[in-house]
Amino acid sequence: MTEIRDDKAQYVVPFILALVSQHQSQHGKSPSSPPFFVGLNGVQGSGKSVLVDILKETLSSPPYGLHTVAFSLDDLYLTLSDQLKIAQSNPDNVLLQHRGQPSTHDIPLALSVFQSLQANRPTKIPRYDKAAFSGKGDRVPVCEWEEVKGDPSNPVHVVLFEGWSVGFRPLPPETLASKHSAAVKALHDSTPSTPYRGRLGHNTLANLTTINDALKSYDALTRQLDAFVHIDAADPLYVYAWRLEQEAGLRAAKGTGMSDQQVQSFVDDYYPTYELYTDTLRQGVFKGTKEAWKGRQLRLVVGQDRTVTEVITI
Repeated sequence: MTEIRDDKAQYVVPFILALVSQHQSQHGKSPSSPPFFVGLNGVQGSGKSVLVDILKETLSSPPYGLHTVAFSLDDLYLTLSDQLKIAQSNPDNVLLQHRGQPSTHDIPLALSVFQSLQANRPTKIPRYDKAAFSGKGDRVPVCEWEEVKGDPSNPVHVVLFEGWSVGFRPLPPETLASKHSAAVKALHDSTPSTPYRGRLGHNTLANLTTINDALKSYDALTRQLDAFVHIDAADPLYVYAWRLEQEAGLRAAKGTGMSDQQVQSFVDDYYPTYELYTDTLRQGVFKGTKEAWKGRQLRLVVGQDRTVTEVITI
């Protein structure tokens, strides 16, 4: 497996520190002050987890000493039994036959975790085992969840919330239909010399509408974020190679996981969502939701080797 070397933290750390300083000036540093919530988005395998680990270690250590909690949208997937119910209720929607898409996360659980952290109460952070059941995955027992103590002498200062679809915003129906129509036309017009490389055109508008409607409930999480970091692949198709590497590492570490063909099919069912919602991320996830939204998002454009080629503050 290719080692992911991080060159992103050097841009993200000062970005977060500056906004945390503003936040603490406004809210103070008492145990009752709310933590600063940072959302991080990037396609699968882009280096989000490595970046989050570095951010957590850096922010928690001297000279900053910020009590930092990190968790993933992936830890908030429905239990396997509930995911199977979603699949059975949508038998004609290939996008919902496994975990991943909006609809397959436990949003009430996510909101309860957010609200508990906001209030600096003792909080258990859910955990999900992606390797369970030959890669189908399942939530681990509550007794194995990490517990944030909520100690008044050491309140949480920063919360890092990462995930492949964190910050995705539902589209107006007419925009969704327009994007789908363009993709279907591109698929129809494709030739061996100019092949259609997307996945959006392979899905029905009805199935995509189900995903888009489900995404509306995720806005409740996005509204609680104070800042946003977007690791933006110069070509989203890089996700296929990156995800293959990621799963190979999982198989090597745990002895189980998806085959390469399963990974290809798995990413195929994620990819339409990248096609639909990446443009909105690039324009600014907070646009239209916060009065003072400018300057609160950092976009890091990365090449196939995952190194940063461009840094943009939105």
